[in-house]
Amino acid sequence: MIRYHILICGGTKCENSDCKGVISALEDSIKHNGLENEIKLVETGCHGLCLSDPNSIIGSLGTVIVVYPDAVTYAKVAPGDIKEIVEEHFINNRPVKRLVYDEAINGENLFSLNETPFYKNQSRIALKSCGIIDPENIDEYIANDGYQALAKVLTEMEPGEVIKTIKDSGLRGRGGAGFLTGRKWEFAADQVSDKKYVCCNADEGDPGAFMDRSVLEGDPHSVVEAMAIAGYAIGADEGYIYIRAEYPIAVNRLEIAIKQAKELGLLGNDILGTGFNFDLNIRLGAGAFVCGEETALLTSLEGNRGEPRPRPPYPAIKGLFGQPTVLNNVETYANITQIILNGAEWFASMGTEKSKGTKVFALGGKITNTGLVEIPMGTTLRKVVEEIGGGVPNNKKFKAAQTGGPSGGCIPASLIDTPIDYENLSAVGSMMGSGGLIIMDEDTCMVDIARYFLDFTVDESCGKCVPCRIGTKRIYELLKKITSGLGEMEDLDKLEILCNHVQTASLCQLGQSAPNPILSTLKYFREEYIAHVKDKRCVAGICKNLLKYIILAEKCKGCTACIQVCPTGAITGEIRKAHIIDQEKCIKCGACEQKCRFAAIIRR
Repeated sequence: MIRYHILICGGTKCENSDCKGVISALEDSIKHNGLENEIKLVETGCHGLCLSDPNSIIGSLGTVIVVYPDAVTYAKVAPGDIKEIVEEHFINNRPVKRLVYDEAINGENLFSLNETPFYKNQSRIALKSCGIIDPENIDEYIANDGYQALAKVLTEMEPGEVIKTIKDSGLRGRGGAGFLTGRKWEFAADQVSDKKYVCCNADEGDPGAFMDRSVLEGDPHSVVEAMAIAGYAIGADEGYIYIRAEYPIAVNRLEIAIKQAKELGLLGNDILGTGFNFDLNIRLGAGAFVCGEETALLTSLEGNRGEPRPRPPYPAIKGLFGQPTVLNNVETYANITQIILNGAEWFASMGTEKSKGTKVFALGGKITNTGLVEIPMGTTLRKVVEEIGGGVPNNKKFKAAQTGGPSGGCIPASLIDTPIDYENLSAVGSMMGSGGLIIMDEDTCMVDIARYFLDFTVDESCGKCVPCRIGTKRIYELLKKITSGLGEMEDLDKLEILCNHVQTASLCQLGQSAPNPILSTLKYFREEYIAHVKDKRCVAGICKNLLKYIILAEKCKGCTACIQVCPTGAITGEIRKAHIIDQEKCIKCGACEQKCRFAAIIRR
């Protein structure tokens, strides 16, 4: 009889940090103690919560969640801790408190993870099964309502009814543009053609984004099933999943899922005996950021260089191989089955008037709780930062949040009560994007942040159109000039003029949105730009050319520790007397600041 059921994160971050070692140690210890018939181990996808501690197993070494009968979450577990967990928890029924995730300690409900602020403020729809099922076992997916939606549409609904349900739900594309999914499906369905396609954009390229990867690693069948439903709705019999080759775990689990679905007659010919045919193929992308744009992705799928095409015609009219094509991203598809099973009104009851349902974000940066969060549209940025995210660590102040990846804008602390939805983010100069959400504290230089994202965009531009190819490079050069201490006040005007030209003249969304980080930081943090230009000073102490290390005479004990670590001999002084730094010799490496035990060295 199974007494304990253990879920262990097997996502990319965890696998890279030896979750396999944790699993192996568990298997050995369970066998050694003769508990094979009492404990079941399940390797899942990402559970959502990641900790920044390098020794943590939530997101770093793997997660162990005991769901029978206690629902205990262990964190910061290494293979060497397993013997204690097995002997104490599974044999003596005494959870090892020193390894229990601290935030789960909540009054009487001591070990209930769902009662922690990180989870209780979420509404998991796209992430419904992630972290709780074995993604390589179709039986577990079916046991959790899997393929019921496909069976329902094939046996109870006409294609038009399926499209109406998706339209009435208000689901908008989660890849960034936010176009109504039902309308896109309707356009494709209305086209008269012998061949149509359903495609999935799994080419997640934003720095720090891992939403789509986690869905495919933790619940691949949800996307497979949804694409079959889309195929039925528009009259397509073939689909393609375009996924980054850098996602080997997701690719492997997709391949397993497709193979299993075919074996059970849930893909292929005459699905469920209804006469409907639909097959799926996987195509690997080469990691080009521009292929996140729909026309560039389809061009790449056709075997050509991934470059965007002018629109119209849109893919729903003329897409893959010139045929009507529905293209949605992973998260959009992950919502489809739940909408079919629970109804359009259920989904539309969440979120705001124009932004329905939930949105998955990859929460990262200067925040206590990093990881995947799924929140109702309209949730305020404050709630995400202070409650779900647990606030900014080390008693630092929240400064800004950047949404939408390198194409998004920076939202200042003064707008922390902004509801997160398509309209409100656009109104403050940012965008939803695919779901990156990076938190910044007071030690962040906003000019350097803008430079960082432009550096990424310049490198990822396909070069097809002049405004993006040349314009972004000129913007980057101006930002680099300013952060190097060589900027002039007229450069700020040049930045705005260039950004406006690139926004309006670029061929695709990559170029059109590339100026967002600059325009938003110029709007909300202009004083930092001015400080860089006029005062030749980086307020945050990040830009190296504008940085000075100063020894505070009143705090310096003259211990000579800083002298010993300075690689250029820039620090001089006698024992027990205040030292000084020769700014001409200082290379601003920071070794002295790190070594000083008396906080006598500061950055300015």
